[in-house]
Amino acid sequence: MTGDYRAPLRLRLDTAALVHNWNWLRDTGGAAACGAAVKADGYGLGAAGVVKALSGAGCRDFFVATWGEALEILPLLDDGVSLSVLHGVRDEDMAMVRQCAGRVRPVLNSAGQIRRWKDAGGGTCDVMIDTGMNRLGLSLDGLDKSLLEGLEIDTLMSHLACADEDHHLNGIQLMLFGEARKMFPARRASIANSAGICLGPDYGLDLTRPGLALYGGIARGECEGNIQPVVTPQAQILQRRRIAGGDSIGYGATYVADRTMESATLHLGYADGYGRVFSDMGNARVGDVQLPVLGRVSMDLISVDVSAMPELEEGDWVDIDFDLSFASMLTGMSQYELLTGLGKRLERSWL
Repeated sequence: MTGDYRAPLRLRLDTAALVHNWNWLRDTGGAAACGAAVKADGYGLGAAGVVKALSGAGCRDFFVATWGEALEILPLLDDGVSLSVLHGVRDEDMAMVRQCAGRVRPVLNSAGQIRRWKDAGGGTCDVMIDTGMNRLGLSLDGLDKSLLEGLEIDTLMSHLACADEDHHLNGIQLMLFGEARKMFPARRASIANSAGICLGPDYGLDLTRPGLALYGGIARGECEGNIQPVVTPQAQILQRRRIAGGDSIGYGATYVADRTMESATLHLGYADGYGRVFSDMGNARVGDVQLPVLGRVSMDLISVDVSAMPELEEGDWVDIDFDLSFASMLTGMSQYELLTGLGKRLERSWL
């Protein structure tokens, strides 16, 4: 946003809650250092605001997915703060690698990436070992140990596939990673995401890499009551109108008023990440008063019932219920999808 323009919809982002969540994850991880995954623009909240808040709280390790993301947040980082690119390094990334001037480490995932890094002159890097996710990382099966010779490995990593469940694979992956640590010397070892932290101190190792729980997501049951919500969408009332009994609202006439009522039209829709699944099921809120969504969510607009609040008028703001656990259950979307789907039209407003 530029100048004095203020969008009619925004995300209210709670800095204190974000820092609280990081502190809880740090303490729960035991002796491990606690980093922060800020990929996908800080899980949709805005990476710059997240990095600023968590750097101030003492976070010294950040993780992004791509070199483009790294370049965006690199100017925000003080000397001595670590930044790693989880997807490694492609041929197309080498120009950006040079721009980062050795301040960003690739997480090398394949033999090709390792050769590319060595051919470019190398330097300190991280390495991902696949212990059962079968997505990114070097497979231990038949791995030629000489491949990693000459690498200066800061952090040896792996990634848990089922940490949000009490799954037998968690223990197997931890055991396999323990074997990998014996084979490949590194300054630090890291396997735990948000849910992995909750599995206990055995999973903390030297460094944890939380993401979802930082932003208010409930990664496992242990997060309940400890992780605070960070994100509240808010929308402005564009118009208030009276609806006669028998009249319908919105596309498809899916809602028909059974009485005379008052509705408010809000600037929010599925283009902003508020999906059609919330049609006739979502809620806005002012204080403790719920304002049910009426009819179908459209691209840019929703209607809510404001009959109980005659004082609300055009230009007023309302909160949108966006409890991540409940919204995930309601929509069938993961909490990750709900966060990262929040659109760019929502102004990010850190409190």
